[in-house]
Amino acid sequence: ESSTATWTVVWTDLLAACDHYRAKAYRVDPVPNAADTYFAFVAYECDLFEEGSLANLTASIIGNVFGFKAVAALRLEDMRIPHSYLKTFQGPATGIVVERERLNKYGVPLLGATVKPKLGLSGKNYGRVVYEGLKGGLDFLKDDENINSQPFMRWRERFLNCMEGINRASAATGEVKGSYLNITGATMEDV
Repeated sequence: ESSTATWTVVWTDLLAACDHYRAKAYRVDPVPNAADTYFAFVAYECDLFEEGSLANLTASIIGNVFGFKAVAALRLEDMRIPHSYLKTFQGPATGIVVERERLNKYGVPLLGATVKPKLGLSGKNYGRVVYEGLKGGLDFLKDDENINSQPFMRWRERFLNCMEGINRASAATGEVKGSYLNITGATMEDV
Protein backbone atom coordinates (compact mmCIF):
# COMPACT_ATOMS: atom_id res chain seq x y z
CA GLU A 1 0.00 0.00 0.00
CA SER A 2 2.81 2.45 0.69
CA SER A 3 5.01 1.54 -2.28
CA THR A 4 3.72 -0.05 -5.51
CA ALA A 5 0.14 -0.07 -4.11
CA THR A 6 -1.00 -3.42 -5.36
CA TRP A 7 -1.58 -6.74 -3.66
CA THR A 8 -2.30 -8.55 -6.91
CA VAL A 9 -0.40 -8.95 -10.14
CA VAL A 10 -1.70 -6.64 -12.85
CA TRP A 11 -0.48 -6.26 -16.41
CA THR A 12 0.94 -2.79 -15.67
CA ASP A 13 3.45 -4.43 -13.29
CA LEU A 14 5.35 -5.33 -16.44
CA LEU A 15 5.82 -1.63 -17.19
CA ALA A 16 7.76 -0.89 -13.99
CA ALA A 17 10.41 -2.60 -11.92
CA CYS A 18 7.88 -3.51 -9.21
CA ASP A 19 10.16 -6.07 -7.58
CA HIS A 20 12.72 -3.31 -7.09
CA TYR A 21 10.27 -0.65 -5.87
CA ARG A 22 7.99 -2.80 -3.74
CA ALA A 23 8.28 -2.22 0.03
CA LYS A 24 9.89 -5.19 1.73
CA ALA A 25 8.86 -6.49 5.15
CA TYR A 26 12.20 -7.97 6.12
CA ARG A 27 11.28 -8.92 9.67
CA VAL A 28 8.07 -9.54 11.62
CA ASP A 29 8.19 -10.09 15.39
CA PRO A 30 5.26 -10.79 17.71
CA VAL A 31 4.60 -8.15 20.35
CA PRO A 32 5.05 -9.76 23.77
CA ASN A 33 1.78 -10.33 25.66
CA ALA A 34 -0.36 -9.02 22.78
CA ALA A 35 -2.21 -11.60 20.72
CA ASP A 36 -2.28 -11.07 16.95
CA THR A 37 -0.06 -7.99 17.27
CA TYR A 38 3.28 -7.65 15.50
CA PHE A 39 6.23 -5.38 14.95
CA ALA A 40 6.85 -5.20 11.21
CA PHE A 41 10.17 -3.94 9.90
CA VAL A 42 9.69 -2.50 6.42
CA ALA A 43 12.34 -1.24 4.00
CA TYR A 44 11.81 1.07 1.05
CA GLU A 45 14.07 1.92 -1.87
CA CYS A 46 15.21 5.54 -1.68
CA ASP A 47 14.21 5.96 -5.33
CA LEU A 48 10.58 5.94 -4.17
CA PHE A 49 11.01 9.33 -2.52
CA GLU A 50 11.54 12.78 -3.99
CA GLU A 51 14.92 14.14 -2.98
CA GLY A 52 14.73 16.74 -0.24
CA SER A 53 10.95 16.52 0.17
CA LEU A 54 9.77 15.96 3.71
CA ALA A 55 6.17 16.22 2.51
CA ASN A 56 6.69 13.37 0.05
CA LEU A 57 8.55 11.23 2.56
CA THR A 58 5.91 11.52 5.26
CA ALA A 59 2.99 11.16 2.85
CA SER A 60 4.59 8.00 1.47
CA ILE A 61 5.48 6.40 4.80
CA ILE A 62 2.62 7.51 7.04
CA GLY A 63 -0.02 8.61 4.57
CA ASN A 64 -2.49 6.33 2.85
CA VAL A 65 -1.42 3.14 4.63
CA PHE A 66 -2.96 4.38 7.90
CA GLY A 67 -6.38 4.37 6.24
CA PHE A 68 -5.92 0.92 4.71
CA LYS A 69 -8.93 -1.18 5.76
CA ALA A 70 -7.00 -4.46 5.77
CA VAL A 71 -5.05 -3.21 8.81
CA ALA A 72 -7.02 -2.98 12.08
CA ALA A 73 -4.46 -0.77 13.83
CA LEU A 74 -1.10 0.69 12.89
CA ARG A 75 1.52 2.78 14.66
CA LEU A 76 4.87 4.07 13.44
CA GLU A 77 7.47 3.27 16.10
CA ASP A 78 10.74 4.26 14.45
CA MET A 79 12.10 5.45 11.14
CA ARG A 80 15.71 5.19 10.00
CA ILE A 81 16.74 7.17 6.98
CA PRO A 82 19.89 6.38 5.00
CA HIS A 83 22.58 9.05 5.05
CA SER A 84 22.52 9.19 1.24
CA TYR A 85 18.87 10.31 1.32
CA LEU A 86 19.36 12.66 4.27
CA LYS A 87 22.02 14.50 2.28
CA THR A 88 19.34 15.50 -0.27
CA PHE A 89 17.73 17.81 2.31
CA GLN A 90 19.18 21.30 2.40
CA GLY A 91 18.45 21.72 6.07
CA PRO A 92 18.63 25.05 7.81
CA ALA A 93 20.90 27.65 6.27
CA THR A 94 22.76 27.90 9.56
CA GLY A 95 23.36 25.66 12.54
CA ILE A 96 23.83 25.90 16.28
CA VAL A 97 27.16 27.74 15.96
CA VAL A 98 25.51 30.63 14.13
CA GLU A 99 22.55 30.65 16.53
CA ARG A 100 24.96 30.96 19.46
CA GLU A 101 26.71 33.82 17.65
CA ARG A 102 23.38 35.58 17.02
CA LEU A 103 22.32 35.18 20.64
CA ASN A 104 25.84 35.83 21.98
CA LYS A 105 25.45 32.77 24.21
CA TYR A 106 28.33 30.33 24.65
CA GLY A 107 29.16 27.51 27.06
CA VAL A 108 25.63 27.16 28.43
CA PRO A 109 22.49 25.49 27.08
CA LEU A 110 20.15 27.62 25.00
CA LEU A 111 16.73 27.72 26.62
CA GLY A 112 13.70 27.93 24.38
CA ALA A 113 10.00 27.16 24.34
CA THR A 114 6.98 27.08 22.06
CA VAL A 115 4.26 29.69 22.55
CA LYS A 116 1.10 28.18 24.08
CA PRO A 117 -1.74 28.05 23.47
CA LYS A 118 -0.59 27.43 19.94
CA LEU A 119 -3.83 28.65 18.38
CA GLY A 120 -6.26 31.41 19.26
CA LEU A 121 -4.09 34.20 20.68
CA SER A 122 -4.38 37.67 19.16
CA GLY A 123 -1.19 39.20 17.78
CA LYS A 124 -0.97 41.53 20.78
CA ASN A 125 -1.31 38.68 23.28
CA TYR A 126 1.11 36.53 21.29
CA GLY A 127 3.70 39.31 21.51
CA ARG A 128 3.01 39.58 25.23
CA VAL A 129 3.73 35.85 25.70
CA VAL A 130 6.99 36.28 23.75
CA TYR A 131 7.98 39.25 25.93
CA GLU A 132 7.14 37.54 29.23
CA GLY A 133 8.95 34.33 28.26
CA LEU A 134 12.09 36.11 27.10
CA LYS A 135 12.12 38.51 30.04
CA GLY A 136 11.68 35.50 32.34
CA GLY A 137 14.88 33.85 31.15
CA LEU A 138 14.23 32.10 27.84
CA ASP A 139 16.71 32.74 25.06
CA PHE A 140 14.12 32.25 22.33
CA LEU A 141 10.54 31.27 21.62
CA LYS A 142 9.19 29.59 18.51
CA ASP A 143 5.91 29.33 16.67
CA ASP A 144 4.09 26.04 16.68
CA GLU A 145 3.79 24.44 13.25
CA ASN A 146 0.04 25.22 13.13
CA ILE A 147 0.60 28.97 13.27
CA ASN A 148 0.53 30.61 9.85
CA SER A 149 -1.68 33.58 9.04
CA GLN A 150 -5.11 32.76 10.40
CA PRO A 151 -8.03 35.19 10.79
CA PHE A 152 -7.47 35.51 14.55
CA MET A 153 -3.83 36.54 14.02
CA ARG A 154 -2.35 37.48 10.67
CA TRP A 155 1.34 36.91 10.02
CA ARG A 156 2.33 40.57 9.90
CA GLU A 157 0.49 41.30 13.15
CA ARG A 158 2.33 38.40 14.83
CA PHE A 159 5.67 39.54 13.42
CA LEU A 160 5.28 43.13 14.59
CA ASN A 161 4.13 42.16 18.09
CA CYS A 162 6.86 39.52 18.43
CA MET A 163 9.53 42.03 17.41
CA GLU A 164 8.21 44.49 19.98
CA GLY A 165 8.32 41.75 22.64
CA ILE A 166 11.85 40.71 21.64
CA ASN A 167 13.14 44.29 21.69
CA ARG A 168 11.51 45.04 25.06
CA ALA A 169 12.85 41.81 26.61
CA SER A 170 16.34 42.46 25.25
CA ALA A 171 16.29 45.97 26.71
CA ALA A 172 15.00 44.70 30.07
CA THR A 173 17.55 41.88 30.40
CA GLY A 174 20.54 43.31 28.58
CA GLU A 175 20.73 40.05 26.58
CA VAL A 176 20.16 39.26 22.93
CA LYS A 177 16.82 37.45 22.56
CA GLY A 178 15.14 35.74 19.63
CA SER A 179 12.02 34.17 18.23
CA TYR A 180 11.55 31.72 15.38
CA LEU A 181 8.49 32.54 13.32
CA ASN A 182 6.74 30.11 10.99
CA ILE A 183 6.75 31.79 7.60
CA THR A 184 4.87 29.22 5.55
CA GLY A 185 2.19 30.70 3.35
CA ALA A 186 -0.02 29.85 0.42
CA THR A 187 1.83 32.27 -1.86
CA MET A 188 5.13 34.15 -1.85
CA GLU A 189 3.12 37.35 -1.34
CA ASP A 190 1.78 35.88 1.91
CA VAL A 191 5.31 35.19 3.09
